[in-house]
Amino acid sequence: MSDFVLETQNLGISFGGLHAVSNVNLQIKKGEIYGLIGPNGAGKTTIFNLLTGVYQPTEGTFYLDGKELKRLSQERINHEGIARTFQNIRLFNNMTVRRNVMVGLHNRPEFRCSMADSILRLPRHFRVESEMKEKAVEILKIFDLEEERNALACNLPYGKQRKLEIARALATEPKLLLLDEPAAGMNPHETEDLRKTVELLRERFDITILLIEHDLKFVSGICDRLTVLNFGTVIAQGKTKEALSDPEVIKAYIGK
Repeated sequence: MSDFVLETQNLGISFGGLHAVSNVNLQIKKGEIYGLIGPNGAGKTTIFNLLTGVYQPTEGTFYLDGKELKRLSQERINHEGIARTFQNIRLFNNMTVRRNVMVGLHNRPEFRCSMADSILRLPRHFRVESEMKEKAVEILKIFDLEEERNALACNLPYGKQRKLEIARALATEPKLLLLDEPAAGMNPHETEDLRKTVELLRERFDITILLIEHDLKFVSGICDRLTVLNFGTVIAQGKTKEALSDPEVIKAYIGK
């Protein structure tokens, strides 16, 4: 097994000859909270799309626990252990909060039923569904959402919708959790609550987290290390404080 949960080697993609992302080399250790930052259009979400199979790399490759995942489908990559959230919240709005988390649980072998079990409503179908409901509530408790378990997802306040999306991703039992701007649109109280929740996830589940975030205060308070992108290329890497004080990073964010 590799020393790194995630390793990318010269990862990149071109669209019609235009290099959107090029030569990205990440080495993320187990249990790290790792930041991927940069100005708008730097290529951060493109990297997330490469790591989750939305896009296929046109150069380089990437590994999860030493296993190459290049060219695998989105579903297969998720089964291998990468889960994500999105810039724009993508919940099943007309499902309950608990049902949203149960969707994530379907990824796990202990909660799978055969088609016959479900169609014929055999005892295993009802037993598994009951176990999934219990597990979903257990996960919701981590996010202080158990009281809203029967509410429709669309009726949750914005900050709680963000937390529900993370809860659903966590339900897939990932090795690596990708958070795409988790604090976007949150007020200071919600952002601080989110910071505590992310740190709790690392401590309780020993999970590795890669996050994109524009709130540099949030990043500096939670990330162990950073990679900084600009125009699709890496301009700085290293410990958070050192990377944020790099002259190229300051120039990219605020100009000369």
